[in-house]
Amino acid sequence: MSEQPLNPSPAGTPDDAAADTAPVAPGPSAPGPTGSTAADALPLPAGPAPDAAPDALFHEDDARSDEDAAARRAASFERARRLRQEPRFPGGPAADPAGSHHERRIRSFQPRRSRVTTGQQESLERLWPQWGLDIDGKRVLDLAELFGGLPVVLEIGFGMGEATAQMAADDPGTGILAVDVHTPGQGNLLGLAEKAGSTNVRVANGDAVILLREMLAPESLDGLRVYFPDPWPKARHHKRRLIQPDFLDLVAPVLRPGAIVHCATDWEPYAEQMLEVLTAHPRFENTAADGGYAPRPAFRPLTRFEGQGLDKGHVVHDLLFARV
Repeated sequence: MSEQPLNPSPAGTPDDAAADTAPVAPGPSAPGPTGSTAADALPLPAGPAPDAAPDALFHEDDARSDEDAAARRAASFERARRLRQEPRFPGGPAADPAGSHHERRIRSFQPRRSRVTTGQQESLERLWPQWGLDIDGKRVLDLAELFGGLPVVLEIGFGMGEATAQMAADDPGTGILAVDVHTPGQGNLLGLAEKAGSTNVRVANGDAVILLREMLAPESLDGLRVYFPDPWPKARHHKRRLIQPDFLDLVAPVLRPGAIVHCATDWEPYAEQMLEVLTAHPRFENTAADGGYAPRPAFRPLTRFEGQGLDKGHVVHDLLFARV
C-alpha cells in the first residue's frame, strides 16, 4: 500500500497554479526562515549579467598587467644598456670599449661590477691615462712605442694584480701587457706597479680575443701567460673555456717563433684539456721532455689564490709550450 500526502489537492487546480507562481511574504501568521527580513523578499535591482562583467574585468586587468610587465622589462633593459656604455670613472676604463664591435660569440669571461675602494679609484683616475688602454678594436698597437722597445708578454686575466706586479718588479726588462675586465683589479694593479716603481706594465681593459684578432701585429709578442683561468667546471659550460683550438689559432700568428705560452691551473680536468689541445696544435711544442706538465718556473710567483687551493689539497699544473 503506497503512502499518500495528507490533505491532497486535486492536480491542476487553480490553487496549484497560484501556489506555483505567487511569492508568499512571511508575516505574523507565516513566519519566514530564522533571521530573514522583509528586505529579503524584495526583487534585486536590474544590472549586468553576473557572469559576463567579471570576465571582462579580469581580461582587462590581465592585459594591463602584461603591459606593465613589458614596460618594466624595457626600462630595466635600457638601464643595463646605459650602465654598459657609461664609464664608471671619467678618463678611466670604458664600460664597453668594443661596443661597436659587438658580436654574438661565446665568451670565456663574465664582467663583474664589484666595489672599488678609494685607493683603487684614485689609481684609476690618475694613472689610467698614462698606463691604461681600452680594447676597442679600432687600431693596431705599437708595442715598441708603448713599452719603449722592451720585449712584451701578454697576460690574460690577472685578478687583483699581485702576481703581475711582482713579476714586473722582478723583471723590469720585460714589458707586461695585462688584460682583464675586473675594474677593482685594474685599479689595484696600477697602484701596486706605481708603489714598486715599475714602469713596464700596461693595463688593457676588454676582451682579449678582440685584442689578439684586431689590435696586435704579427709576431709582436714574446710570450703569453694565462694563469688560473675560469675552469667552467660544468660540462655544458666547457665551451666557454679559454684554451681551445680556435683561441690558439688567434694566438700563434702574434707570437714570435720561440715565444712561450705558459698556462697554469689547479683544476685537474682543465689541465688535461689544456695539455691535449696544446699538444695537438701544429704551431706549438711542449718544452717538457716527457710531453707532460712542467715544474712551476721561478718567475711565476705563488699567488694568494694558488695558496688557498694548495691548502685544500689541489694540485697545480704548469704547461709551457713554445711557438714553432
